[in-house]
Amino acid sequence: MTDILIFIAAVVLVGQAIIGLAFFISCIWEREARATVFAGIQFLGMAALAGLFFFIRGAGFFESTPGLALLIAGLISGIFITVLLMRKSGTNPKALEGTKGLIAGDVKRFDEREQVFARNRTMRPGSEQYNIFYKEHPEYEEFDRQRREKGGVNGRPGSIDKPYGQPNIAAAGAGREMCRQLSTPAMVKPQALPIFQGKKVEMNPEEASERIKGFTRNLGADMVGITEISPLWLYSQRGEIFHENWEDWGKEIVNTHKYAIVFGTEMSFSVISAAPHTPTSIESSTQYAKGAFIATSLARYVANLGYSATANHLRYYDALMVPLAVDAGLGELGRHGYMITKKLGPRLRLGAVTTDLPLIPDGPVDIGVEDFCRICKKCAVCCPSHSIPEGDQAMHNGTRRWKLNAETCFDYWGKVGTGCNICMRVCPWSHARTFPHRLIVEWVARNHLARRIFNLMDDIFYGRKPKARSGPRWAKYDGPWE
Repeated sequence: MTDILIFIAAVVLVGQAIIGLAFFISCIWEREARATVFAGIQFLGMAALAGLFFFIRGAGFFESTPGLALLIAGLISGIFITVLLMRKSGTNPKALEGTKGLIAGDVKRFDEREQVFARNRTMRPGSEQYNIFYKEHPEYEEFDRQRREKGGVNGRPGSIDKPYGQPNIAAAGAGREMCRQLSTPAMVKPQALPIFQGKKVEMNPEEASERIKGFTRNLGADMVGITEISPLWLYSQRGEIFHENWEDWGKEIVNTHKYAIVFGTEMSFSVISAAPHTPTSIESSTQYAKGAFIATSLARYVANLGYSATANHLRYYDALMVPLAVDAGLGELGRHGYMITKKLGPRLRLGAVTTDLPLIPDGPVDIGVEDFCRICKKCAVCCPSHSIPEGDQAMHNGTRRWKLNAETCFDYWGKVGTGCNICMRVCPWSHARTFPHRLIVEWVARNHLARRIFNLMDDIFYGRKPKARSGPRWAKYDGPWE
């Protein structure tokens, strides 16, 4: 009996030391100097504990009554701690309702014309649309005028890294232009190719869903889900114009499709690690370009099957992407306004295709995000423009949630000339999905106590205000090329 207990204890201690070593290696790979030091100390402690165990085992201590008692006590403690951290703390019923769980009053559809991008990027001073909008919304006019004088939403592109970041800004512009090219009416609302016109492929919803998801992943999506569309998350009026189709500006957005196929593409951990510097603009634009390619290709596929489809991506949206993604079961809404996923945290960009093709919806998920964000607050602490609330959730347009201040957020974008992404970088869910981090995510997704423990550990290992890293050499921004 004693030998069995010794064997179990040895396996546990060696196993935790191996996990400690894996985390140490992960920190080196992540190029996190602070975390590497703490992870190294942690691993040495674990290894020393395992070494001490084998030393006193060799001395025969566990054959004695006190030794056996210590062994049993240690195993019981380990089992208790493991059960305490691994047990399911209970579900969040609001999360399992998706966006319905956030609704606490009357929700008004959002007018795309009021969006900060549409106001500062689309409307031209002196135009008919400009005069109409600011007559209806005088509260924005002076604020937006001052912003335009400073360069608009994007400010002076790459100003934070001038002059060395300009190649990165050129790369980011290439991605955004690809999105614009793929946003023409023929691309976002495609017709079937001539050989498929007049034909409808009959499939049951199960087969159609599997084919659609498989095709979407094959196009390059890292996550994909399906939801029935709530009309609340459709924009009310068109506000963004990219192809001189000004007759569409201000028109009511009508989408008769029942389903949305929502997907996400991963934002590179190594590139995002440089946020708010210019490499992060490359990654945002690159993933938006991938999303535009996936959305337009998927919409064309659905059209070829004989059904109606509309592609939603950076340069054409009928709907708000995050609510659709939450309802499609990709993740939960975080404090910073991004959706947080179990697979990638907030490190992804979203796109969608709406359609009348009969599909099987996925259900919303509960991975503990609301509870974690209530504890964490790191994104709010690190936000340079104080645009993310540190307090409790509050009512906004009939929903109870944390609400990002888009005005101050985008003013900071203008100041640095990038897409910022600091909140994405510092979010504890954003760590690279190495084995130790995947293990931690599993615990955090299940257990309230684990969320508190690993939240504290993240502050200790990575710092309460983690510093930006240099990013990959090909996106160098902090000095002349050597």
